[in-house]
Amino acid sequence: MTESVTRLLGELRDGDADALPALVEAVQSELRRMAAAHLRRERAGHTLQPTALVNEAYLRLVEQRAQSWESRNHFLAIASTAMRRVLLEHARARLAEKRGGGAERVTLFDVPTALDEAPETLLALDEALETFATVDPRNARIVELRWFVGLDVAETAAVLDVSTRTVERGWRAAAAWLRDRLEGG
Repeated sequence: MTESVTRLLGELRDGDADALPALVEAVQSELRRMAAAHLRRERAGHTLQPTALVNEAYLRLVEQRAQSWESRNHFLAIASTAMRRVLLEHARARLAEKRGGGAERVTLFDVPTALDEAPETLLALDEALETFATVDPRNARIVELRWFVGLDVAETAAVLDVSTRTVERGWRAAAAWLRDRLEGG
């Protein structure tokens, strides 16, 4: 399976537009697992199901014609980011329906339980992460890959082409910065 994913990634880089649907099919079970993980962090009764979230992310990936995915993990990381963006848009739409409601500040470590109830929390984390990305893009990417995608330290290091020690240091630095930001510092 890894060989077919690598082959499909090569075909995509060579401009074969038919390779993307085949690639998504090859990693469909992993994409559904990632989508389910994203949705577990959302409020109960979310209107999206894992398959719908994968489909929405697929539509975003199709729009990224210039993207050059370098590995299976890199593709999955980009797909997870697309899923995150879909969920953020749903959260924003839900807040717009409620006409705002004041974002709640939480710590990075409170997020998984807080997301079950409040889209405001997801938006606060995303806003903090976007700000952090302007200060430290690599460590912001480490947070995205580890927290949103669910990659471990070694997988994150492989995607970013850095050492595991760099990922560990970056994770600690990012967590401290985000914790301070989310707690109002």
